[in-house]
Amino acid sequence: EPVPESPAAPENHEGISTLYRIDFSPHTTFFATGSNPILLLKELQDMGECRIQPDLHGIPQLDALDPEECRLRWRIDLLTDRGINAVEDVFIFAADACDLDIRISGDGEMEKRTVEPEKPQPDTEKESAPLQRKESRRENRASIRVPAEKLDTLVDLVGELVTVQANLSRKAGVGADAELVSISESVERLTGSLRDVTMSIRMIPIGTTFQRYQRLVRDLSKELGKEVRMETEGGETELDKTVIEQLGDPLIHIIRNAIDHGIERPDVRERLGKPRQGTIRLSAEHAGTSVLIRISGDGAGIDPEQIRKCAVERNLIPPDMILEEDEIYNLLFLPGFSTAKRLSDVSGRGVGMDVVKRRIEALQGTVHIASSLGKGTAVTLKLPLTLAIIDGLLVQIGDGDYILPLSAVEECVEMDRKSADRSEDRDMMDYRGSRILYINLRRIFHTESLPPPIERVVISRLKGETVGFGLDGVVGQHQTVIKPIGKLYKDIRGISGATILGDGSVALILDLHQILETVEGDRRREKTE
Repeated sequence: EPVPESPAAPENHEGISTLYRIDFSPHTTFFATGSNPILLLKELQDMGECRIQPDLHGIPQLDALDPEECRLRWRIDLLTDRGINAVEDVFIFAADACDLDIRISGDGEMEKRTVEPEKPQPDTEKESAPLQRKESRRENRASIRVPAEKLDTLVDLVGELVTVQANLSRKAGVGADAELVSISESVERLTGSLRDVTMSIRMIPIGTTFQRYQRLVRDLSKELGKEVRMETEGGETELDKTVIEQLGDPLIHIIRNAIDHGIERPDVRERLGKPRQGTIRLSAEHAGTSVLIRISGDGAGIDPEQIRKCAVERNLIPPDMILEEDEIYNLLFLPGFSTAKRLSDVSGRGVGMDVVKRRIEALQGTVHIASSLGKGTAVTLKLPLTLAIIDGLLVQIGDGDYILPLSAVEECVEMDRKSADRSEDRDMMDYRGSRILYINLRRIFHTESLPPPIERVVISRLKGETVGFGLDGVVGQHQTVIKPIGKLYKDIRGISGATILGDGSVALILDLHQILETVEGDRRREKTE
């Protein structure tokens, strides 16, 4: 049924629809941004009556076609009772990678509103839609579109300002000029406020991304003859816009795998005593300076022995090699590795999990797989809350300076040398009337200098457990501009980045979660040997 040329009223009052005409022209590099134009078009279809016409003129001959380039364009007629801002929000993550033209039809006239991230938009006035005109002016005053490149430049400049401010505070601290100290404190306060506001501009809730996968789950379950529902939790969790934009493809691939290879068919689930309808669950939560995104399903789970068998058959590991369960699951991230007995058009041809890992590691994140045979599998993505600036605690271990994420620190306590030596022998310490796990960072970093008579212990809450980290000294709070440490050192566990201190020296940023996991892994291996 064709979409009518002119709706009765364009004011978007409840129950009244408006006709939008949209020209959607992705750039040739659209796929490289992690976006999928088909998902955007499907989202428009969910908003009302939608007629989509592809423009095939830009597609080259087959021998000249590059599958990594997007050459299609679309003309869309959308009849919906949603406002124009809701239509624009469909393309909010793709605005920098496409040319987008949205026109509102009213009384035979076309009111043009062009979305161009690079240029501010003037107000457009038409006599045919006075109410819509007033609403647009009010919304334009409340919000403004800013190109992502300008935000990135602003964050970089704030990062440089934080470093200069740290240098100023250091200089003021070693001098005796009271006026300079006062100026330094004012600059520090203003820099902190500017940093917080700048970072908040880039933060958006991840729930908008989660909702886009509802249709994906619905379509895949129908295509595969399965009954699957999706649950979400923690949609209000905020994450850096740059990080969210790169999560599209990894999440899609993991969800496809979970439905295709994980969730059983309804009749099989009934025989196993499970509900006919399987569940895919997407959740997000803050964990210190990171965000944990978990994709779990109540399907068949992963058989470690099957993974091991496939790895041996492909000469990836020797038959007598002893591996922990986590190490076995990590084999799934090898290029081309697959335990699938048949190729699938849905979840790929044995390539993809290695790409997922590379994408997440490029964001300075990690991927972890946990599974229980017959009960289900969970894939956890650990991502930094932001890729720019964090609050840190500057500490000393031996002759070196290190940064601990301040959000991971609950308390700092002191311990005399005798108690510290006893705690190091037992890997436990007394804390507020109970025994907690103790990790001596001097020993972790093989520090050769003499320990201080009084040891400082940072108390953290990690993985539901209270842990004490022993070190030599605590300098104080430090605004930390995160710098990457380069590919040569990216595989060093326990180090998440580096920062430049006020005197120009470099301090490593410690990942306490990874340090804890490394210590626990070493203990498990010692027990099995």
